[in-house]
Amino acid sequence: MNARLIILMLLLMAVPALAQGFAGLGGDAQGFAMPRRGVPLAFPRDHGAHPDYRIEWWYLTANLKGDDGRDYGAQWTLFRSALAPEERPGWQSPQLWMGHAALTTAERHYSAERVGRGGVGQAGVTLAPFSAAIDDWNMVGHAKPPADELSALTITAAGEGFSYRLELDAQGPLVLQGERGYSVKSAQGQASYYYSQPFYRVTGSITVDGKEIVVTGQAWFDHEWSSQPLAKDQTGWDWFSFHFDSGAKLMGFRLRDQGDGFTSATWINPDGTPEPQPPGALTVTPRAWAEMKGHRVPVQWNVSLPARGVAVTTAPVIEDAWMETQVEYWEGPVRITGSHPGVGYVEMTGY
Repeated sequence: MNARLIILMLLLMAVPALAQGFAGLGGDAQGFAMPRRGVPLAFPRDHGAHPDYRIEWWYLTANLKGDDGRDYGAQWTLFRSALAPEERPGWQSPQLWMGHAALTTAERHYSAERVGRGGVGQAGVTLAPFSAAIDDWNMVGHAKPPADELSALTITAAGEGFSYRLELDAQGPLVLQGERGYSVKSAQGQASYYYSQPFYRVTGSITVDGKEIVVTGQAWFDHEWSSQPLAKDQTGWDWFSFHFDSGAKLMGFRLRDQGDGFTSATWINPDGTPEPQPPGALTVTPRAWAEMKGHRVPVQWNVSLPARGVAVTTAPVIEDAWMETQVEYWEGPVRITGSHPGVGYVEMTGY
């Protein structure tokens, strides 16, 4: 059995797919640190890893327009999952890593996965300058002080049939989600630390089946960490990030359970000022469904936030944006019509 297969088996043991909540995220914290209300986030420190928490991810999605006039989407994600609530050197490190990359066209959704072990240089996150990497996939910061380390990034990834290299330049500030970065996920009080950089301007190129295409667009970065972000009865989530043509942004999610679920949202003004919305203020309703890879998944949504006059409908660039990874889910770019037109991304897990 090769080392990579052993790493994959350990990672899946640490994150049991669909066992209790999505990917076991409703499981017990098992001695790990827990988010606490009122703890301020600090940067650049909190751009890095938090090994005393069980799970963490650095997540970027980009809505792109090619020089051929067509819409594209790109995803770059690095997940960390810990076997124990401490760090140790070398192969004794309990930190396990997984990377996901995807490229979406109107005809096909390409996806790829990498797995790695912490402590041996194969994957991880470092600061000064910021760097997140797994194998040869990289998210590298090149901002000059005193700018925030995430204000200028280069991301690269490649998989079967696709690759991309994108340059990101932040046009606005970091946004703390929830209560100044403390994001509540259930009526029982499960929570994570969560912030975003939703103001990236993107330039670069993608390659699809050997054809290079110059692209421009917008990107959204999320960083989130916790040890028990879901309640035991929550089975998955529907997550939305919207770039409206007005310059405003909207982040919202619904955590699904046996009832109406738990929703949360943040309205982000064009100047970056966040306006957290109370639980239940956001309404998301499936509008159309599709079958893919043995799963029945919503592919169009009605999204409403009455406090801001938002009543929009999403339509995917391609319906079958299914991530065929060890833990499967739907993730893809969408077009937005209605009261606030624009573009965005939708992620759906646990279906």
